[in-house]
Amino acid sequence: MLHTMIPGTEELLEKEMVTAYLGIDPTADSLHIGHLCGVMMLKHLQRCGHKPLALIGGATGMIGDPSGKSAERNLLDEETLRHNQECIKKQLTRFLDFNSDAPNKAELVNNYDWMKEFSFLDFARTVGKHITVNYMMAKDSVQKRLNGEARDGLSFTEFTYQLLQGYDFLHLFNTRNCKLQIGGSDQWGNITTGAELIRRTNGGEVFALTCPLITKADGGKFGKTESGNIWLDAKYTSPYKFFQFWLNVSDEDAKKYIKIFTTLDETEINNLIAEQDANPHLRPIQKRLAKEVTIMVHSEADYNLALEASNILFGNATSETLKKLDENTFLSVFEGVPQFEISKEEINNGIKILDLLSEKTSIFPSKGEARKMIQANGFSINKDKFTNNDATIDSSFLLNDKFILAQKGKKNYFLIIAK
Repeated sequence: MLHTMIPGTEELLEKEMVTAYLGIDPTADSLHIGHLCGVMMLKHLQRCGHKPLALIGGATGMIGDPSGKSAERNLLDEETLRHNQECIKKQLTRFLDFNSDAPNKAELVNNYDWMKEFSFLDFARTVGKHITVNYMMAKDSVQKRLNGEARDGLSFTEFTYQLLQGYDFLHLFNTRNCKLQIGGSDQWGNITTGAELIRRTNGGEVFALTCPLITKADGGKFGKTESGNIWLDAKYTSPYKFFQFWLNVSDEDAKKYIKIFTTLDETEINNLIAEQDANPHLRPIQKRLAKEVTIMVHSEADYNLALEASNILFGNATSETLKKLDENTFLSVFEGVPQFEISKEEINNGIKILDLLSEKTSIFPSKGEARKMIQANGFSINKDKFTNNDATIDSSFLLNDKFILAQKGKKNYFLIIAK
């Protein structure tokens, strides 16, 4: 998990309880798994007796950070900012202890609180005069933008971003004796500007530690899927989809991710790797990774339900399993399955099974074929075998008051949606 450290960081961490901070962008009301590496670093620090600060970038989040971004951000109003902050804190409580009486309990701070009254004159006097333009120009993130990697060059606002982030470090050093900043490796330039600012203003010595940016073995962006980010909030990414993301990573990625995103010890991880190498088709690392991260981010109950939901398509699930699924999870499980819509009124009145399968939907091309398969015991509704050709389907068959799952043979699923 280590990419770069300022020399002396390790010695400092062994010597005393260190207050360390990680900056988090509050432009959404949920973290996504791209944030998880930094959050896990805070978790490890707290487990080892150090004090974590999660800094919500309310002020810096309103402008652009040139490191790796191609466009500036939109300004947030304060109400949205506070809402996002509360949602993020709630997620962080799954990883960090904010509520105990321990001296190293975690705290949440927001740089908007000390930046909102900071005038431009104050900024120029307190920060601007200590860091030269030559020093700022030498940063990789600035050089990349100036060398044409972005269509519109680099705005003055973005250019000063490193000074704003640097001032956060200075403020936390002065007010909370914070001596360590952590972040992704793309933040190294901004972090070292803060260390330089502290050195030049009051001679203090501070430290930095960055983690590598997590990538996939094929070079693709970690945490991105066709439908977008993998979020920690269940309303954006259902626990089932979240679980499936980790379950489906490649063997190579699984071996890396289990070291970063879980708190399993080295012996246990090495045993899993040996098990995987001996029986790769059993995918023990992916299964354990998906379990650990889903429980940590959501809950054990969510993990158990996601596991059951996974068995619907690939195992011997029952109608009881289907009834437990909420609508989002249900639709996630059957994404890509052929769908048919019928009116709720018709279902309430009752539809003959053969009419439903061949006229109201095209699950079977004819009533004759439907009848044959039902008689041959090859057809199920909601995972229950269906053997009555004369039955009537009504609202009592609806899952979530909306869905009927039809199944031909073992693998052909069809979703009937009553609207």
